[in-house]
Amino acid sequence: MPSSQPYQINKIVELIRFTNPKSLLDVGVGFGKYGFLSREYLELWDGRNEYNDWKTQIDGIEVFKEYLNPVHDYIYDDIFIGNASDILPTLKTKYDLVLVIDVLEHFGYKEGMELVEKCCNIAKNILISTPLNPDPQEGVFGNDFEKHKFRWHKKHFAHISNKYCLYAASSLIIYIGEDALTVKSKVRNESLQSRKFQIVHLMRRILQRL
Repeated sequence: MPSSQPYQINKIVELIRFTNPKSLLDVGVGFGKYGFLSREYLELWDGRNEYNDWKTQIDGIEVFKEYLNPVHDYIYDDIFIGNASDILPTLKTKYDLVLVIDVLEHFGYKEGMELVEKCCNIAKNILISTPLNPDPQEGVFGNDFEKHKFRWHKKHFAHISNKYCLYAASSLIIYIGEDALTVKSKVRNESLQSRKFQIVHLMRRILQRL
């Protein structure tokens, strides 16, 4: 699908923010959601840049050019059309972060791991998300590449070092790369602060009722 699961959006945006990449590659851009969110939360959310004065390089790869729309023209610097497995070895940029969001389930195990390896060759970090239980799916919207081929589990990434695994509702998320431990620490700290805030808020409400 040119879309992806909504339940993982908060986690993925959080991981992108904590990485704070200066260059990002979105593999399988689809409708353009994660390029759009990356542009917003890396450039605008904290007011660090002027509107339209983009500082972050955001590129994409899309095998099905019919998915491209005016959003892509505004958000992405470059979009490479074709199969990611063929395009990745030709790219010259060493990206700070590569997104592979709801893409791996469209590859068999062998070709999927080859894709991950090719991403590792051009990136400091890779952020992968894949459904825990992908529904059976053939080609949709005239795109035969949308077929679901494999169900990925955490064990399939056991041989990879420097990784951080987490879950978001119905998704398995794997963060691989140089910043994996740093990002993991930031996620835990954010979660701890959120829990402290919730406890304080709850205590205030209880005291107000006394």
